[in-house]
Amino acid sequence: LEFRRGSSDLAKDSVHLELTDKRIFEYPFLFLQQPGQGNWRPTNEEAANLREHLTRGGFMLVDDFHGEYDWSVLEAALRKVFPDRKIVDIPDSDTLLHIFYDVDKKTAIPGDRHLRYSRGGDIVVQMEGPTRWRAIYDDNDRIMVALNFNMDMGDAWEHADDPYYPGPMTALAYKFGINYVIYAMTH
Repeated sequence: LEFRRGSSDLAKDSVHLELTDKRIFEYPFLFLQQPGQGNWRPTNEEAANLREHLTRGGFMLVDDFHGEYDWSVLEAALRKVFPDRKIVDIPDSDTLLHIFYDVDKKTAIPGDRHLRYSRGGDIVVQMEGPTRWRAIYDDNDRIMVALNFNMDMGDAWEHADDPYYPGPMTALAYKFGINYVIYAMTH
C-alpha cells in the first residue's frame, strides 16, 4: 500500500488510499516513500487514523528520505501520529534483523542518484550522511514504524536488473524487504 497525495505513478497492482479511508485497516503493511520531498504533514484525522491502524497491529515502512530536512519533516509528522513515543535505533538483536535472513546494518543501500564512478571505474557511494535503521515500538516491543534513513531500498529493488547498480546492495535490500514483510505479518 502506498499513500501519496495526488500520485498518479503507482503500479497497476498498487492500492492508493488516503490515510482517512477506513479501508486502510484491510492492509497490514503500509509503505511510505520520500516523506520529506512530499513535505508530509498529516492532518489531525490522518494522524489519528494512522495511529489507530498501527496500534491495532499494522506496520509502516518509511524509505527513501535523506538529510536533515527530510528527517525534520518525517519526525514532525510522526510526532503528530505518536506524540508519546520515541524514535529509536533498531538494535542488532531485534527480531526484525533475524526473522528470515540475518542482515547486517553496516552496508548502505543507496539510491541510484547516490552512485558515482571513481576514476578507476569502481562504483562509489556518496550518501547524505550515515545510514540508520530506526523504529517506533509499541508497549510490547513490536515495531510499528520502521525507518530507513539515508537509504533507498526501493531503488535497489527497482534497479535489480541494472548492471550499474551494485548487486550486493540489491541482495541486501531484498533480504531486508523479505524480513520486513515476514515481521509485519507475524507481529
